[in-house]
Amino acid sequence: MPNSIIEISQEAINNNISYIKSLLNDKTTMSCVLKGNAYGHGISVMVPALQKVGIHHFSVFNSLEARQVFNKAKGEFTIMVMGDISDEDAHWMIENHIEFYTFNLQRIQNMLEIAKTKNTSINIHLEIETGMNRTGFSKSDWQELIHIIKNNHKFINVKGICTHYAGAESVSNYVRVKLQRNIFKKAIKYFKNEGIQPERIHSSCSAAILAFPQDNFDMVRIGILHYGLWPSRETFISHMTKHNLEHSPLKPILSWTSYIMDIKHVNKGEYIGYGNSYLAENNMTIASVPIGYGYGYSRSLSNQGRVIVNNNRFSVIGIVNMNMLLIDITADQNVAINDNVFLIGKQGDHEITVSSFGNMTDQLNYEVLSRIDKDIPRILK
Repeated sequence: MPNSIIEISQEAINNNISYIKSLLNDKTTMSCVLKGNAYGHGISVMVPALQKVGIHHFSVFNSLEARQVFNKAKGEFTIMVMGDISDEDAHWMIENHIEFYTFNLQRIQNMLEIAKTKNTSINIHLEIETGMNRTGFSKSDWQELIHIIKNNHKFINVKGICTHYAGAESVSNYVRVKLQRNIFKKAIKYFKNEGIQPERIHSSCSAAILAFPQDNFDMVRIGILHYGLWPSRETFISHMTKHNLEHSPLKPILSWTSYIMDIKHVNKGEYIGYGNSYLAENNMTIASVPIGYGYGYSRSLSNQGRVIVNNNRFSVIGIVNMNMLLIDITADQNVAINDNVFLIGKQGDHEITVSSFGNMTDQLNYEVLSRIDKDIPRILK
């Protein structure tokens, strides 16, 4: 028996994809971002679940994730690597027509040389530096890049031209993103005037399709939204207000459950757990749950986390251990060993949300999810 299970809801995925599509032009391709083990949801579960609802374009960060998607996807599909490519995977990527970002001259030249030895072509997306100052071709490199593409046109397919906005989830970044948008549009015009015609133009992440829908172009890269969460509270409130919605149109797709491992009684005046962070002020009944920070349940939730058991909410008490946490079940003497414990999810009238983790631990939704142990079984339901 695993110490916990993560369940992924196909129904919630269907709902979220349908809603996101309603925000897009029919001709705009949706690429679902599966980096960080699909934001903690599990690549092996998410790929077939997304293909069931008509998603066939997947974005990942590195070549290892590309292999994982490749091994699970069926039929026609496209994989786009936005970041790291290991030397060991370069040949495999070219042989299997995996698309990838190129953001410096060294990458395009190295991959081009491999393609020539195989008498095949590389499928590239030109990432433009517009102000994120992370990766991307600066204007000083544009002419040499164009020269390489034109001189090797038989071996290069320009699948896209792209950029990434630095903080579209907050209006405080509006001026910076506006400048980025202007630079990107100039870059698109520049490359087209030089005869470089990308198949797709893309710049929008989840936050950007909400804040700058006019820049969705031919493709959008959807991350946190299709998992049923929002890039920030600001984007959530803004979207709800703009569309006059009373309830979130998105549904979280993940629930995380464990179980009661043991129950014991503690006398008034005794300390509970490591150190002296929790002192029993009354006689108490406590239960142990075999989950701790080693599995992604943050130590910051010590003495403040919440779980649900038998449709009742209980408090985490004492220090969260590497492999265990303790909860106060004094109020319900019917709780028994092996009862389910909801760490994230809904049972009856109560819900523990990913956002509540973030509020108590000062972590982003993205961070909470991506820290969940990859070895915990993920099940599609």
